[in-house]
Amino acid sequence: MIVLAGDIGGTKTHLGLFTRAKPKAALVMTHQERFVSRGYVDLESLCADYLKGRSTRPDAAAFGIAGPIVNGRCEATNLPWVIERTSLERLLSCPVTMLNDLESMAHGVAELGPDEFLTLNPGVEVKKGARAIIAAGTGLGEGYMVWDATWNRHVPSASEGGHADFAARNHDEIDLLRRLLARFERVSVERVVSGTGIREIFDHLAATGRYDIPGALREALDSGDPSPAISHAAMNGGAPICVETMRRFVAAYGAEAGNLALKVMARGGLYVGGGIAPKILPLMTDGLFMSNFLDKGRFAPLMSTIPVLVLLNEMASLLGAAAVAARPRPAD
Repeated sequence: MIVLAGDIGGTKTHLGLFTRAKPKAALVMTHQERFVSRGYVDLESLCADYLKGRSTRPDAAAFGIAGPIVNGRCEATNLPWVIERTSLERLLSCPVTMLNDLESMAHGVAELGPDEFLTLNPGVEVKKGARAIIAAGTGLGEGYMVWDATWNRHVPSASEGGHADFAARNHDEIDLLRRLLARFERVSVERVVSGTGIREIFDHLAATGRYDIPGALREALDSGDPSPAISHAAMNGGAPICVETMRRFVAAYGAEAGNLALKVMARGGLYVGGGIAPKILPLMTDGLFMSNFLDKGRFAPLMSTIPVLVLLNEMASLLGAAAVAARPRPAD
């Protein structure tokens, strides 16, 4: 069986072709490619470009998309695309499944090997307990998994928790919230815990006038995506403004991960995915993320029992979409 899988994000889209010899066999990726999402007017034109000239055609397809899926239709959150299952099925001539990208990432957890996780907190895993997954990238995705006794596995479910209200926890975050409220009608968690959020925190600190911004850093910020430049400088002990920006970002990330774990009682574990965490592992592992994760007052002892793991494979969402596409359908 040949399947086409996609991970559709606001910045990049990752497509891949996979084979699976039989239902329980390992997925084998035969080809993959990344695209700049905004380089295409829609997903159909991107898929057509990817498959052009290929002799193999997919038997099924699945796409993890950053946005809510309603009745086979999605208006992507950070991308000017409207994606419809029926349109993709006409183009691809095969069944298509659309999932929220955190839902597909959660499916991908089962496809990863032990060396593709980094443990931040071993905790005490409850094997059939609920799991949660959070992923900061261009935006902020959240999802969860519940145990299904019929299927004897965790079943992922979508969430748009990243668009819940940002809850400031201290004077620094209150000052940031005030700045953001002056610019936006509403401030979601994604405004702070995301690649865009890193720049918002940086600009907030720069506006205080307390920090020098080296010329080389200004050039890097103006030349492209500022978040990698800020995080890179922070990890190299560079400009103090970058160190403080990432300190506040990681603290807010850990706090929101803890909020999500509390809401779903994630005794089975909290997984941290997305494009940012694997790139800032020194900042994720110095204790700041976990101290803010645990900082839940009288529930801190409970939080300490929750395993927390970082997904090191950035293709988890793509692998999860491929696994969903390769599963036998009820009609089969």
